[in-house]
Amino acid sequence: MLEIRDLVCSYGKVMALKGVSLSVAKGQLVALIGANGAGKTTTLRAISGLLKPRSGQITFNGHDITQAPARKVLSLGIACCPEGRRVFPHLTVKENLEMGCYLRTNRVEITKDMDKIFEQFPRLAERRAQEAGTLSGGEQQMLAIGRALMSRPTLVLFDEPSLGLAPNLVERTFEIIKNIRDLGTTVLMVEQNALAALEMCDHAYLLESGSLALEGSGRQLLDDPHVREAYLGG
Repeated sequence: MLEIRDLVCSYGKVMALKGVSLSVAKGQLVALIGANGAGKTTTLRAISGLLKPRSGQITFNGHDITQAPARKVLSLGIACCPEGRRVFPHLTVKENLEMGCYLRTNRVEITKDMDKIFEQFPRLAERRAQEAGTLSGGEQQMLAIGRALMSRPTLVLFDEPSLGLAPNLVERTFEIIKNIRDLGTTVLMVEQNALAALEMCDHAYLLESGSLALEGSGRQLLDDPHVREAYLGG
């Protein structure tokens, strides 16, 4: 579904990705782990069309999206749930969800999908007319996920979905992401909670200093001595 080959990205003179290659198969939940500054978010930004790579290639369902603008990437079926949630604070819950489907035109189908989001997240239904900036962190994360799903994506990118959430909400968020995968939507997830990410994923990649250091199933990386020592506390 998604293929990345020899991806090189930089911020000015700072090299963020140094020839990264990875793939995401349809129906998988793939985790991208690594320390801060390893290049995880840069990878998602390049896929999303928010950062233009210096070289390399990104293809999605046969389409070359290496230099495609974000609007084109979204129209092809890739949605992103960004780090820090980034809801529109002065728009209502309902208006935020509508922002997630601004490329769609069939109002009947949009209404059906919004009803599904409200069914999945009852707290959002209760607060549909409330400004998003007044929601709790957990509610904002639900809203960010719902907004991403409103575009009817075939691939969802999650950037640090557990960041800043209370432990009980972290568990709930991971259950939601696994359910998205189980219902047929492919997931690529960047997550600093390496243990949780590796336990739930089908396949994983470890980035270190902008380069791919290791890949394998979640179980394989959990059992790897380097991963255990550096990312799982031994």
